[in-house]
Amino acid sequence: MTRRFLLLFCLLATWGIQAPAQEGEAGSGVPPLVAVDDAPSDEAIADRLRAIVTALDHGGITVSVQAGVVTLAGDIADPAVSAEVAGIAQRLDGVVAVNNDLAATDDISQQIDPAFERFRTRADQFIARLPLFFLAAAAFAAITALGVVLARRRFWDRIAPNAFIAGIYRQAFRVACGIAGIVVALDLLGAAALLGTILGAAGIVGLAIGFAVRDTVENFVASIMLSLRQPFRPNDLVEIEGDVGRVIRLTSRATILLSLDGNHVRIPNATVFKGRIVNYTQNPARRFTFDIGIDPDADLEATRVLAQDALGALPFVLDDPEELVWIENITESGAILRVTGWIDQNETGFVSARGDAIRLVKAAIEAAGVSIPDTTYRIRLEGSGNLPDAAPRSPPGEMPTAPRAEPAPQPPRHSEEQALIPLVAAERQDTGDLLARDAPRE
Repeated sequence: MTRRFLLLFCLLATWGIQAPAQEGEAGSGVPPLVAVDDAPSDEAIADRLRAIVTALDHGGITVSVQAGVVTLAGDIADPAVSAEVAGIAQRLDGVVAVNNDLAATDDISQQIDPAFERFRTRADQFIARLPLFFLAAAAFAAITALGVVLARRRFWDRIAPNAFIAGIYRQAFRVACGIAGIVVALDLLGAAALLGTILGAAGIVGLAIGFAVRDTVENFVASIMLSLRQPFRPNDLVEIEGDVGRVIRLTSRATILLSLDGNHVRIPNATVFKGRIVNYTQNPARRFTFDIGIDPDADLEATRVLAQDALGALPFVLDDPEELVWIENITESGAILRVTGWIDQNETGFVSARGDAIRLVKAAIEAAGVSIPDTTYRIRLEGSGNLPDAAPRSPPGEMPTAPRAEPAPQPPRHSEEQALIPLVAAERQDTGDLLARDAPRE
């Protein structure tokens, strides 16, 4: 038993002594040994590094090697040379360490010399490649000139639906030829890789410009769509978002109207394309409507027929579609008749026809003894004293009467909008326009 205990104690003591020794060897952080077998001599390392420095034309650098340690000394003009030479020395076979004592010189002339040397080298390269530059410029000019000449040909007008689209085709062809000229020129110069950088920068700039001129681009696209499918023609009487007038022209940015007052109205094409358009010229027949009140005690059906007959007797009212009169409502003041009739707006003015119809229908109803209620409210002030009357007053509840004459038949009146047609024709002379007579209509 005692022998076993002593044997176990000796084994533990032996393992305890060996473990720290192994830990010291593994974790001491001592770098691996530098192999010295078959290593180049110090003189060979120095000669090799001096030859490299001379080949790189780095003057003023002294090299010394002792026990594989390279020492660099001297003054240099460019601080980048120090890191370059030290890196080269570190990669040589047999070099253990590099002691870099290179310092930047204080001599201004030595510091300027490398810059002048680089400039002279680049100037020599430019002069050597100057014929190639001329060849690339000639190729770019030839391709661009070819694009300009071909863009002026007449066949663009034959393949485009209108002059505006033909102009877009021409401009796109010129731009494509310009880009092709740039690609050929850069390829001749050996700088085709630069094209990707240029296109990337152009894309970013184009995106920024697109956001800046978003409204202008929207109007331009709307101009293309309106010129392809035209909702109106020159001199058409239209209403666009509440503005009424005759169309003068369609430009690349706006639609120009001549209002009924003779004023120019410029509406952006984006608003025209997205907005509500009423074209009164598309259909020559146009309906007018007005309401007229009558005494509720009157015979409503007989009065309705009377008003319809009076409207149909007017010479400017069309027979087809026929005129219509119906009872629209009953209010406190009386019954409301809705009167509608159709006219040829190319022959008769809409506003004047409606006014004449109101006047003549009212006269016919009153001539038949049917009263038209007066909705005017009168206020009487008690105790106001004896004020002089400006005019004799009728008894309460009675309207002043005056002799009435039978309305004479009215000849058709020419449309007041027709007066704008010569003005629009004068405005359209010698001006660019995207509207075409043969273009498809919506």
